[in-house]
Amino acid sequence: MDSDQVLSNQRVLVKGDRIVAVAAAAELEIPQGATVIDGQGRYLLPGLAEMHGHVPPTVDFSGMPARYLDDVLLLYVAGGVTTVRGMLGHEHQLRLKDDIATGKRLGPTLYLAGPSFNQHTVTSPEQARERVRQHKSEGWDLLKIHPGLSLEQYQAIADEAKMQGIDFAGHVPEAVGVEQAIQLGSRTIDHLDGYMAALGGFDTPLTEQDMAELVALTKAHQVAVVPTQALWETIIGAADRELLESFDELKYMPTRVLSGWRRYLDAASGAYYTGETAAIHAENRQRLLSALYQAGVTILMGTDAPQLFSVPGLSLRRELPLMAAAGMSHYDILRSGTVLVGEYFAEQDTFGLVKAGHRADLLLVDANPLDDLSALYQPAGVMVRGQWLSRAELDAKLAEIAAARSAEQRGR
Repeated sequence: MDSDQVLSNQRVLVKGDRIVAVAAAAELEIPQGATVIDGQGRYLLPGLAEMHGHVPPTVDFSGMPARYLDDVLLLYVAGGVTTVRGMLGHEHQLRLKDDIATGKRLGPTLYLAGPSFNQHTVTSPEQARERVRQHKSEGWDLLKIHPGLSLEQYQAIADEAKMQGIDFAGHVPEAVGVEQAIQLGSRTIDHLDGYMAALGGFDTPLTEQDMAELVALTKAHQVAVVPTQALWETIIGAADRELLESFDELKYMPTRVLSGWRRYLDAASGAYYTGETAAIHAENRQRLLSALYQAGVTILMGTDAPQLFSVPGLSLRRELPLMAAAGMSHYDILRSGTVLVGEYFAEQDTFGLVKAGHRADLLLVDANPLDDLSALYQPAGVMVRGQWLSRAELDAKLAEIAAARSAEQRGR
């Protein structure tokens, strides 16, 4: 993944959680006693990332099945997602990072935002600063911004975050606006709704000229964007309900979750719902993603799973076609979930390439995703921090989740 090409007849040697060597198969000897994974006729690439994902609390909540957390972690891995930037922290959740790193739980490597900064949790600029310091001392990887903050509160968060050396990212509060969020240093702008609010894109078709100034500002400040296009089509009311209900991966979600998703569609409302103009809004989002991409803004892969018909890991099969439809090349779509994520987290670890020294997060697929992105959707196997899971093992674990969900339904 350091260039848009395929290297043939390569051998990759992994020890522990690291790639230790990559070379032509004829030049790299297999160590005695090594486990050999036959990749003949297949394609190997770095594991993918979910840069706006969610991870359930470590304690039981809202009547969810006790196994829900472990199921979500497995679903990410089964979808080829080996890194997740969790965008809403819960109490005790930081333990999860250690549980996964030490092998106590199976799951992707986590980088976690703390509990939300919003109008309910922030009461003043001074208290906002204290909360930033608290999140830093507790060990969260970044601060999660939600709507409802005043500009003064947001400025205090941004200033204190810079002093404490911690990123902040997420939504753009209405009183702040996307221009200020970019200039004040939000590490990413997520969902694109801040742009739509600034440009009037909820109900009026946008032109390239309309978007040019904000696109240039984003590029100039090196702010990355996590578009989450598929989910937002559902949230704003532009998605086809019959299609959503037909998704095979819904069988892996608890009945309680699916009921909540269907209630949202029934209600046809919400803070981001745009109803009759949803089709215009959705098209504007695609135009904006295209403009950002053409300008060289960093686009990061993300789906905001698990939310409204976006099932962890498997939601990528809904998101990637929309990225392609916005004009992104298959190679750059792959970069958005591998190389660019590794660069984003470069201070924390080394990953995102199939290269010696990088974390052994790998995806083995049956066809070339540079030709067909759907090759990613049913990997022949996934390696997460050096642990190999074959297609048969993934299928067995997925079948177990589906059986548990089916039993839940029968028990209702």
